[in-house]
Amino acid sequence: MTTSRSVTLLDYGMCNMLNVARAFERAGADLKVTDDPRDAAVADRLVVPGVGAFADSMVEVTRRGHGDAIRAFAETGRPLFGICVGMQILFEGSEEFGDSPGLGVIAGRVMAVPAQTTAGVPQRVPHIGWNELLIPPSRNTWDGTIMQSHVSKAPAVYFVHSFVPHPADPRDRLADFDYGGHRLCAAIKRDNITATQFHPERSGDVGLALLGSFIGS
Repeated sequence: MTTSRSVTLLDYGMCNMLNVARAFERAGADLKVTDDPRDAAVADRLVVPGVGAFADSMVEVTRRGHGDAIRAFAETGRPLFGICVGMQILFEGSEEFGDSPGLGVIAGRVMAVPAQTTAGVPQRVPHIGWNELLIPPSRNTWDGTIMQSHVSKAPAVYFVHSFVPHPADPRDRLADFDYGGHRLCAAIKRDNITATQFHPERSGDVGLALLGSFIGS
């Protein structure tokens, strides 16, 4: 655990950086925003945000030299946080607009949010709105994670997405949510890596608290 509150926010041109930066600053981060992949090597904590299409994000990550930097940082043991598409690109690939390769930091693939409920009723895609987070069947508790202080509060967070990751190892699932009876992955946690499909910067006090927990990790 690092004793500083230093956070490096990686800008690869696929995110509203102002909203994310403001949220981290409100949560107490000593923030540095950078588009230089070399800054990742010396970061105490690295944040990979993102919005939009998976393939477009991977094009920019690769073109700007961030892919190897993110992979290398993941191996350092220092805290890494992904948000939305910044979470998705950590996986091996996505089915969005065909078969697009990801960074391969986490085993698994990104697949479409189901367009029907489990009862066969059409449901809205993209999924937009607030959902309560659930402890996955593979976990008994959120102790020792950024979710730890919110177990009893059934925290609700804000989603905007058409695709969702499916970790190959269920133990990588940190939180789930229910959409039309489908239990989908809302967040992952493996070793030093935490990432959320939802937007903590748009999730009010709960989102700020989760960012604060990451900053203190």
